[in-house]
Amino acid sequence: MSQLSLMFTILNRARLPEFLSLYQQEGLERSLVTLAHGTATNAMLNLFGLENSEKAVALTVVTDEIWKSVKKGLERKLRIDIPGTGVAFLVPLSSIGGKRELAYFTETLNYTRSEEESELKGTKQELLIVIGNRGYSEQIMDAARDAGATGGTVIHANGTGMKRAEKFFGISLSSERELVLIVTATPNKNAIMQSVMRKAGLETDAKAIVFSLPVTDTAGLRLLAPDEPDEQPPQPPAAEQEEQ
Repeated sequence: MSQLSLMFTILNRARLPEFLSLYQQEGLERSLVTLAHGTATNAMLNLFGLENSEKAVALTVVTDEIWKSVKKGLERKLRIDIPGTGVAFLVPLSSIGGKRELAYFTETLNYTRSEEESELKGTKQELLIVIGNRGYSEQIMDAARDAGATGGTVIHANGTGMKRAEKFFGISLSSERELVLIVTATPNKNAIMQSVMRKAGLETDAKAIVFSLPVTDTAGLRLLAPDEPDEQPPQPPAAEQEEQ
């Protein structure tokens, strides 16, 4: 059974059209693209012969089978292994909110849905990724908060394959999109996703789509895990305890 994953591609911004063209040849017509800036020092840039560290980040839903083919294309056609070209990696998807939305992302992937929600079981937190029209992040967050979300992070992005999306959903989607990232406790995931779909989904002006990724570990989210027992402070040796 094929596993759905979210493929992250971080690449030299100038080569973005080449990468998107390869993905389209593989049947991956829907990517979310945002601009970024690398952290390499000038010395590292000079070492690898790079002019700048301007980056692009593309997020694309893939199956295991598609990934194998895409990986070959990245290595053989685009020479992604050459330093400074880019990096691509997978994160397994837990779920996609709504049957239409699932069908939209998997229409060209020859994907058969499994009864198993995710290969990673027992995770305490999930990362919800909400993709909506730009300017509606507050509506999305209000819907998420109504179901228990405590906060989120907004990233501006642009979508590809919008014309196909309009035909698929029968609605107009802006190519200017916003990515809202929300980390939540796993038991709250479904309620938040349903609230977002109901109050900021495709039937609203926000036109939001939501899916989730399993989070295997966290730091800084103590308030999201109230049932987790506090760690006991280290006890002094027995001899010291007797002296006290």
